[in-house]
Amino acid sequence: MSAATSTRIPEGIGTRVRRFTSRRASWIPVFAALGILLALLLAGQAYFGNFLTPRVLSSLLLDNAYLLILAVGMTFVILTAGIDLSVGAVLAFTAIMGARMLSEGVPVVVVIPVMLIGGALIGLLIGVLIQFFDVQPFIASLAGMFAARGLAFLVSLSSIKVEDPAILWLQTKLFNIDGWYLSPTGVIALLVVAAGALVLQFTRFGRTIYAIGGNEQSARLMGLPVVRTKLLAYIICGTCAGLAGVVFTAYQGAGYPLNGIGTELDTIAAVVIGGTLLTGGSGFVLGSMIGVFVYGTIKTAISFLGAEQSWTRITIGALLLVFVVVQRVIVSRSSRR
Repeated sequence: MSAATSTRIPEGIGTRVRRFTSRRASWIPVFAALGILLALLLAGQAYFGNFLTPRVLSSLLLDNAYLLILAVGMTFVILTAGIDLSVGAVLAFTAIMGARMLSEGVPVVVVIPVMLIGGALIGLLIGVLIQFFDVQPFIASLAGMFAARGLAFLVSLSSIKVEDPAILWLQTKLFNIDGWYLSPTGVIALLVVAAGALVLQFTRFGRTIYAIGGNEQSARLMGLPVVRTKLLAYIICGTCAGLAGVVFTAYQGAGYPLNGIGTELDTIAAVVIGGTLLTGGSGFVLGSMIGVFVYGTIKTAISFLGAEQSWTRITIGALLLVFVVVQRVIVSRSSRR
């Protein structure tokens, strides 16, 4: 039979799956996180019977909007093979600073930009320590964390209640769409996710972020603006922390210098569970969003059970361990190829 008349044998499903996984290995952890999220939701529905309801599912976004914003900023930093331990403290500092300014009669149109600039300046400080003083990201961001927490205590040692209607409106206003609820804080979080995803996937800055995380030395040899890009990554992370401070202030209705303790670890865990490699160069903002929803689902299920919230930490820790192992397997397989 000639080649012109021969029938092409179709590829098997296994071959297609192997081809996809070899070319799109970075998506495997994201799909794994999505599978875990769906499994948690289905298990919750099977056990409780009223878990998959619009009100419960809407609360995943309403209650974790601030964490979602932090996760977007953290994704930028981790993609460069860095880390930022200051985001929880920056959230507390900007929140208590904003609450103090509002209590003294400063207009909200001034307060919110000041909170964002405050977060961006701390991010810039961390980036400068890393790039120009050759300080390890862990140590530099630890210094930023202590500085931000100290500034929070300097502003006030006690809680400051927020009574400004414009800030409270961000959380109290609920848009009801066929039983689904969405607040302005949720809208802000989704817009941040969309902006982060678009920047990383469709801009030169985003491609440079991935290049630096993949191999910083090669990125320098290619003439990419490594210093400027890494500085901007930490500034973006700090700005997101400042914006999360705005959202968290609306959510709590007050500022408190001890807010956000441990939030940086929750943020890193959500980003890693969402598929971003701690070694940098691979990951997606949408994956980080899935990681936040996994965290929120576990917290909600434990609340339904009436168990202590310490089980949330235990469960997230176990998942984090599994995903770190998965990441190591992917990295080693990619190295062999």
